[in-house]
Amino acid sequence: MSDTGQELGRPVDGAEAEARTSAAPRPSFFVRQRGPAPIKPRRAEVTGLRASFSHALEQRQFFVLLPFAIILGVLTSLLADAQPEPIALAAVGACVAAAFWLARRTVVPMRLLGLCTAFWLGFSLLAIQGALFGTAMLHGAAYGEYHARVDAVLAVTPTGRRVMISGIEPVPPGKPLQIRRARIVVKAGPPLAPGDIIDARIYFYAVPGPAVPNGADAEFSSYFQGIGAYGSTTAASLLTSPDVPAPERFFDMVRQTIGTRIEAVLSQPSRGIARAIITGDQSDITDASRQVVATAGLAHVIAISGLHLSLVAGGVFFALRFLLALATPLARHVDVKKLAAAGGIAAALFYYAISGGGAAALRSTVMAVLLFGAVVLGRRALSMRNVALAGLFTVLTEPTEIFRPGFQLSFAAVIGLVGIYEILGRRRSVGKGPLGYIATHFAGIALTSLIGGASTIVFAIYHFQQTSPLGIVGNLMIMPLVALVMMPAAMLSVLAMPFGMDRPFIWLLGWSVDRMLDVATLVAGWSQNFEGSPLLTPLALFIALLALAWFAFFTNRYRLIGPVLAVPAILLFALDHPPDVLVADTTQALAVRGADGLTLIGGKPGSFAVDVWGQTYRQQIDAAPPGSVSCDSLGCITKSPLGFTVASSKNLAAFDEDCANADLVVTHLQAPADCRAETTVIDADDLARGGVQWLRWDAGAGRFELRPAIGDLNRPWRAGR
Repeated sequence: MSDTGQELGRPVDGAEAEARTSAAPRPSFFVRQRGPAPIKPRRAEVTGLRASFSHALEQRQFFVLLPFAIILGVLTSLLADAQPEPIALAAVGACVAAAFWLARRTVVPMRLLGLCTAFWLGFSLLAIQGALFGTAMLHGAAYGEYHARVDAVLAVTPTGRRVMISGIEPVPPGKPLQIRRARIVVKAGPPLAPGDIIDARIYFYAVPGPAVPNGADAEFSSYFQGIGAYGSTTAASLLTSPDVPAPERFFDMVRQTIGTRIEAVLSQPSRGIARAIITGDQSDITDASRQVVATAGLAHVIAISGLHLSLVAGGVFFALRFLLALATPLARHVDVKKLAAAGGIAAALFYYAISGGGAAALRSTVMAVLLFGAVVLGRRALSMRNVALAGLFTVLTEPTEIFRPGFQLSFAAVIGLVGIYEILGRRRSVGKGPLGYIATHFAGIALTSLIGGASTIVFAIYHFQQTSPLGIVGNLMIMPLVALVMMPAAMLSVLAMPFGMDRPFIWLLGWSVDRMLDVATLVAGWSQNFEGSPLLTPLALFIALLALAWFAFFTNRYRLIGPVLAVPAILLFALDHPPDVLVADTTQALAVRGADGLTLIGGKPGSFAVDVWGQTYRQQIDAAPPGSVSCDSLGCITKSPLGFTVASSKNLAAFDEDCANADLVVTHLQAPADCRAETTVIDADDLARGGVQWLRWDAGAGRFELRPAIGDLNRPWRAGR
């Protein structure tokens, strides 16, 4: 039975099949032929889940699952108690290769083996990445005079420059460090550029761990970037500078020049945002601007992403295509669309270079190159396979990126947008007349904002406890300004800088940023009554990953089943609770839940850990009110309204009384062994190994649930703990 017969639900004899085959036109690589209209399958087969699954298999949708399989492998490797052994990984790889050879003529097993291979590759990826780029991690501190090479200038602020250095050599009699690279702040000295060799007295200290359980882990990401320490220096002197500027030195000079030109024309807060839009450096954005933009759902505007790449590269593409089409003799002999697409690729690569080469910009550039590359090759530009290719490139080159909010948000948003585009693409209609086109444009903005917000809501809640409930309104009000004024002004200002004609374009860019902040302030004010979001466990991210994989695999409306089922699954199994006690590892900060939320009974408000706690749990953490904490020379003690007592012991003489009477004893000393038999204890050893401690009081059991921020001690990025 032929495929056509199967679709119609009736047999087709050989003569009829041969006639249909001979009547159908042969496809051409250069010319698109139009054959007879395909016979539509029966409705039962179109709408059936099994038929949808079969159709996805026929469309080779297993390919789009490869990045998900790799991500799942990476996550599984972190569940192990220790680092996988290389010989074991190699043995599994040999078994997979043998299975491929045995099943080489069978289609379905080959596809399943492809997913298994991707999973195994993901399971091995961190070990491979660590062997290639990992570094020894500094624990403790080191101080001395060192020579080092500047690899990159990460940010320039009024208080100094944040730079990446390598080749760190001590000046005798200083002690050598085993680290490969370090990130330091240079507070004074001459301007620096990649390739410079500097001399400075540098104070190095350990890369901090996460400030909350399952929070951003600088130790983890720094290890795979070869960064073994952070540091600071009051001043650095320039020893040598390369005679011939390398590409990174040239683009750094371009970035710094752009920043200087912007500073000469604009003032805060528009200056910081304008600089971030062009160069990707967000260090100059004020906290107030960042907060109001995020609340209004416009954070994507100030972070270089697919929006910026699409507007810049797309603008170049359409401009080149229009200009080349005017050259009639050229248009007769050259495909101007493909030539314009090549120009779009060049524009995307240049924008990536001057943006500082951040991970988010890299992902967007790869996607832009794939889209325009498909145009050059005459293929469909916007497809889930291209999204999968961009995802594969990212997870294979930078596997630690899958843990960053930027990757998760952009990956989910693009999958959602492309998936809905594939469902609605054939049903789109463009309005007639100017009003129709305007209505269609704004409807597209609203739909894009809605899809992007729905696709990323789990990741936004998990990482930022922020949902931007009126993000659609903010995007409807501001996106025309961004597309028609802000990004064209940014692009024209850069192009005009070599000719000294950039000032009017920079002014126009600043004006558009000011109007965006006005809109963001208005929308953020409307959103005040909608603030607040649940706390989620890491299981929510896993459920969201499975929902995205389902959504990407299917090609019709059945792809919506995964996201729909993810909502009750997260509500039932992935909701978390706020802590009742938080203990910092490197400071004296100790927060205990009082009548109005968490309050400090130790440490200073405004410290790094306290700020992260406040952002994570969406509350202001201030010092405890007078009279709520009793202190003496031996320590402090407080009783929470929830019914538990916390003692902060600062002297060995306090342990006898505190261990006997308090439900929790916190000390930066080493507590006696018998104290743990009487009550819950967190001492210096616990803080050194586990970092920040999260505790929640179980009134029924009369004890605490304890979560250390660091649990994977048998890993190379935790060496020395």
